[in-house]
Amino acid sequence: MTSKGFRPVIIMRHSFKVGFSFGLTSGIITTLGLIVGLHSGTHSRLVIIGGILVIAIADALSDAMGIHISEESEDKHSAKEIWESMISTFLSKLVFALTFIIPMLLFQLPIAIIICVIWGLSLLTIFSIYIAKQQEVKPYKVVLEHLVIAILVIIITHYVGDWVASFTG
Repeated sequence: MTSKGFRPVIIMRHSFKVGFSFGLTSGIITTLGLIVGLHSGTHSRLVIIGGILVIAIADALSDAMGIHISEESEDKHSAKEIWESMISTFLSKLVFALTFIIPMLLFQLPIAIIICVIWGLSLLTIFSIYIAKQQEVKPYKVVLEHLVIAILVIIITHYVGDWVASFTG
């Protein structure tokens, strides 16, 4: 026990931490943007579920490859570490993106959208607090920074969806 109190520490290899943190963050923000934008543009549950499935696979693979190349370009990591980062990015992005399908299947579409936004922002908040504690900085600053970015994505994609819908009209 330290003077700051007991803090359980999760030990994670750098390669897994890179992949997990990137996959979680990208999976949440990208999927929320997609959900809100497609809802504004189509109001179709089927289109949104299809979009989530596509982004969960295609964007997870794309981001995993991006992490792979980024880690290679640093010329500091072993091949094993690079592959660990790539695989953890893919799996975390895939899993977190797919969690947004559950509300789509269980609730009326407008309620499902609200639940998805709350779910995504809650996950982002929890992970931001974890990051702040790891860095020993005030959590509210980290949480606020990350939530502002996520909320900007949600707002922008909502209006982009409205704009696209105006062409069908």
